[in-house]
Amino acid sequence: MKKTQSEYSVPALEKGLDVLEALAIAGTPQTLAELARILNRTSSELFRMIDALEKRSYIVRDPLSGGYELTLKLYQLAHTHSPVDHLLKAAYQPMRNLSEAIHESCHLSVLDRGRLLVVAQAESPEPVRLSVEIGDRPSPLDTTSGALLIAFLKPDRQESFLAGDASYTKLSAAKRKALHADFEKIRADGFYLAYSTRRTGIDISCLIGNPDVSVTAALGVPFLPGGRNEGKERKLLPLLQKCARRVTESLGLVV
Repeated sequence: MKKTQSEYSVPALEKGLDVLEALAIAGTPQTLAELARILNRTSSELFRMIDALEKRSYIVRDPLSGGYELTLKLYQLAHTHSPVDHLLKAAYQPMRNLSEAIHESCHLSVLDRGRLLVVAQAESPEPVRLSVEIGDRPSPLDTTSGALLIAFLKPDRQESFLAGDASYTKLSAAKRKALHADFEKIRADGFYLAYSTRRTGIDISCLIGNPDVSVTAALGVPFLPGGRNEGKERKLLPLLQKCARRVTESLGLVV
């Protein structure tokens, strides 16, 4: 009988990952006894694993407290390839599946140097379709994807970003207040559905990634006015959200 993936277990690997995750969450050096208590294991169970992780330079002993903490080795490994490369690989097939399912084009965007940058697109199979050019760099606040990503910036980064945004600085105090109210709703919903500011029709954008670690992208769908989905945009939202979750999971991120 063929085993499913969930039936396989690698106890030693799981134990090592438990140690790394515990140290990442703790934020301060942890002694062997403290790690044993956190992980509900005995010190003898963890001793050899910690020794191996220390020899491989994944963790290091703090000379003052004697506790263990993470080194930058995991960070170095994670940044061997561009985050955008990981994002494109993770999003390629889910975006193609989405465009085939809803018969609309979809695109992927990130914030880059004060602008929104379109980094990928999957075109609708329909002969008449909307396309967003890869490499397009619109003003973020003129797009649902840009507003979504700004809404999920951490407060200090959001304040700094908006201070340098020409569109935002021209807004009246009342319009700024309304915009921040929109941001609150976007954060609560996890998506943004609005009439396009650049054409007729509706745009929807869903969040990809994890704002807590500042890794985010926007999955956007510009619905073709007068097309087969006019009036059905909100009903198709769950398919967009499912696609966004799949990409997030493929990146190894948990929201």
